[in-house]
Amino acid sequence: MALTYIFNDDAGKESLHVKGELYKYLVKVRRHCEGDELSFRSRTDTKNLHTYRVLHVEPKVLELSLVCSELKEIKSEKSLHVAWCIIDANSIEKVLPSLCEIGVEKISFISCARSQKNFKLDFKRFERITEASMQQSGRSSYIEFDTYKNIKDFIDEFPQTKVFDFCDNILNGGAEFDTVLIGCEGGFSAQEKEFLSKQDNFRLSTPMILRSESAVMAVVSKILL
Repeated sequence: MALTYIFNDDAGKESLHVKGELYKYLVKVRRHCEGDELSFRSRTDTKNLHTYRVLHVEPKVLELSLVCSELKEIKSEKSLHVAWCIIDANSIEKVLPSLCEIGVEKISFISCARSQKNFKLDFKRFERITEASMQQSGRSSYIEFDTYKNIKDFIDEFPQTKVFDFCDNILNGGAEFDTVLIGCEGGFSAQEKEFLSKQDNFRLSTPMILRSESAVMAVVSKILL
């Protein structure tokens, strides 16, 4: 899939010199040549989009000159904060690019009663996965990641949170809320269910039991798209 823009730490300067793997991608794969225009963003200032023109294609270096810079944010029209009880990081990584493309703003990972304690989350790796998705989808902001020790700590900080669980209330399209809690494999414990009974609960209109990552994808899509 073609990149809509490219991250480069020197983006915004008057000239860029592209080498290495990115050179191979732009010249050997995408076949860019002199006169082509390419878009770049800096990791430290993702809101600004910088357009460069290819000046010279050398054997190992691509020389580009800045044409213009503009403030151009690309993000979802709605804001959604997902609280996700911790599951296997491999399962998270499989859906993370899609969550980025759909427009999730923040993911808080919570250690729930049924979360396996040996799962380790690598936020640096999550960030690299998110970057690849951003460059393909055009999104200009990173997903924010953090963790909470338990559900209570999260709900105390975000009391308006809606909860995905088995209940009679079906989530309809166009639902308006900004924070949602989704459990891990096996759902919530009896104690957690009792604590969450005071929150607004909802389910999806399906008789099937969803894996945690499937539930996240379905709920997020229903709310944001």
